[in-house]
Amino acid sequence: MPKMCFNALPAPDQQLPRLHLHGPIMGTRWSVTLDADLSGPQQAALRHDLAAAVAQVDAQMSPFRADSDLLRCNRAPVGQWLELPTEFLHVLDCALEVARLSNGAFDPGVGDLVHAWGFGSATAPDAQAIAHTRQQPRPPTWDVLQRQGSQLRKLAPLTLDLCGIAKGFAVDRMSAQLRQHGIGHALVALDGELYALGHQASGHPWPVAVESPEPQRRAVHGVVELQDMAIATSGDYRHYFALGDTRIAHSMDGRQQAPVRNGVASVSVLAPNCMWADAWATALLVLGDTAGLALAQRLGLQALWLLRRGNGWVELGLGRWAS
Repeated sequence: MPKMCFNALPAPDQQLPRLHLHGPIMGTRWSVTLDADLSGPQQAALRHDLAAAVAQVDAQMSPFRADSDLLRCNRAPVGQWLELPTEFLHVLDCALEVARLSNGAFDPGVGDLVHAWGFGSATAPDAQAIAHTRQQPRPPTWDVLQRQGSQLRKLAPLTLDLCGIAKGFAVDRMSAQLRQHGIGHALVALDGELYALGHQASGHPWPVAVESPEPQRRAVHGVVELQDMAIATSGDYRHYFALGDTRIAHSMDGRQQAPVRNGVASVSVLAPNCMWADAWATALLVLGDTAGLALAQRLGLQALWLLRRGNGWVELGLGRWAS
């Protein structure tokens, strides 16, 4: 379920027609709203290339496809060198950089935790698997991986999971395809990750609605206008299960070896590209409002926290959301 929504109303008074392209992928849907005058064959070619760009990311980084490069890496014995695609390694490099900067709050090496808690291929928490993960040493993921050019190997057992960054990268790939087709006005979306390519043909920025973190209904908390900017949101209100009166969300804290429970309902991040925004939204969610705010200030990030307080929430923002 998407964590963000955007204004897909007919285009305002302008010369270019408004088009909507979309398709299924990664258990959700990709969509592009664009202002462009394209013929039928041009639209078909663009849609094909957009779908192919997202499908390539899924083929490389899906934790649910047995033939993905991610699972090939996870199955490889410790010490075995693997030849991996450029795109996969690019995303992993970014993930490891955010992991280092956040001191492990964002961690692409928590695939075992995701599975044990029932958010991966397993459909329910496995008490034995949870206990097993807690008994294992967990060195920093960036110390476990060694790379030489296009080859990668693990120096210790490790289960990678790139779900906290791959969708953002897929949005960036779709944006690149739009540029290659000569499109200058578009809003690209995949689940809770979006990129505004240029502005609307009318000259106005693209309005993007930040959702209220309410599990049972969809409501708008506020609207931010974007131009040549990405936004990503991570939250606890779509992918979770209830354990008694406790909400167990899908975001994992590898430092605690457990799902995050810190009172943060959602974090939205603005960044020049969606891969970066996606990873930092997860990192700041895991860090919480105190440590997350301090790190975001130090790095100059633009972020919005919605914090659960009683039956409601309070807002905390940096950058454009500082007011």
